[in-house]
Amino acid sequence: MTETQRNKEVVLAFLRTAFTEKRPADAFAAYVGDDYVQHNPHAPAGADASAEYLAGFVVRFPELSLEVRRVVAEDDLVCTHSLMRLTPGSRGSAIADVMRVRDGRIVEHWDVVQEVPESTAGGNPMV
Repeated sequence: MTETQRNKEVVLAFLRTAFTEKRPADAFAAYVGDDYVQHNPHAPAGADASAEYLAGFVVRFPELSLEVRRVVAEDDLVCTHSLMRLTPGSRGSAIADVMRVRDGRIVEHWDVVQEVPESTAGGNPMV
């Protein structure tokens, strides 16, 4: 297995543990490095503070679901394109997460979130 493939598996395992299994503290402990840099403008800096922020988010939305539709990786960067629903049956949000992985740990994170509209001008789905 290549390092790029291992990096993809780390990111997917992190997302599965944090969102599907609803165990963000365990996800951070297992897959995030101590020198983690968070670029999300709503989340605090550092691994511990970001883990606490995500834990609060998951508690606020206990029916949250994250469906990863695409994964693209190059070298130490992994990008996922996902559909997140805070409640069942909602249109949800399209999310692009970019994570830098070093030595099997996520060390940097960026994301872009956009609500899925009822319809799009071009008629194409967002995710």
